[in-house]
Amino acid sequence: MQGLQSEVRVTRYEQAAKFTLTFQGHRLQARRDGQGPALWLIHGFPTSSRDWRGLWSELAAQHEVFALDMLGFGASAKPRKFVYSIAASADQWVALAEATGVRKVAVLAHDYGNTVAQELLARQREGRLGFRITSVAFLNGGLFPEATRPLRIQRLLAGPLGPLLVRFISERTFTASLQRICARPWPDGELAEAWQQLTRDGGKAVMPKLLRYIAERHRHRERWVGALQHATVPLALINGLEDPISGRGIVARWRELLPQAPVYELAGVGHYPQVEAPNEVLAAYRDFMGEG
Repeated sequence: MQGLQSEVRVTRYEQAAKFTLTFQGHRLQARRDGQGPALWLIHGFPTSSRDWRGLWSELAAQHEVFALDMLGFGASAKPRKFVYSIAASADQWVALAEATGVRKVAVLAHDYGNTVAQELLARQREGRLGFRITSVAFLNGGLFPEATRPLRIQRLLAGPLGPLLVRFISERTFTASLQRICARPWPDGELAEAWQQLTRDGGKAVMPKLLRYIAERHRHRERWVGALQHATVPLALINGLEDPISGRGIVARWRELLPQAPVYELAGVGHYPQVEAPNEVLAAYRDFMGEG
């Protein structure tokens, strides 16, 4: 029965309406499904919106769900000359809002997507959004750079040797790195699919440019952490505790800086809660949203 349930979830994601946007002359791939209050699912690095497949059908039963592969990821364009940044990724979600007419939206974000959501919250605080974010739930990610421990390979790829080193990234090393930061196995075939999504359209070449977000988190810490501390909408953290990058350290720092915002601790879960433990993530998210 569990296998059948997982298959139904995956099928619902695959059958969701796909559409494309043009952003600064480049193609963005998006999906839309369901009815109800709008919900954005913002993926992380180095994967794509496929990460949300295990949550898709249940979320789409109560929300109009939108997912977007940001530039450099998944099925969207991966231009080599583009200036990748968190601000540019946030601009892509603004473009999505304009294209779809969304005026109010809840956000569920992961990893790189957390920082994109923080930038959007900062803009909302400044009165610079043409829509309103109504709540944000964060999965594992570097919300607080001082409590985040990037992998050595991430730091190397983000450095001056990144364009050279990325050539030596193989499917075996890629999948081993992803599995190492997770506490539970990925579903059959998903790591291979993640590799295919990464490498399509020359995606490996832009990884070092995307990884500049690590330095950005330090450079813009006051802006992005301040966006959390001064947020006027409900926030929550749903965290896989066994994550070596952003697990228990992020939970502890969240409690120090955001003591009133709820934390859902997922024991025995690593960096990809939505892939490793979709039922636990759904339960936590529904509790946060008061959806029962």
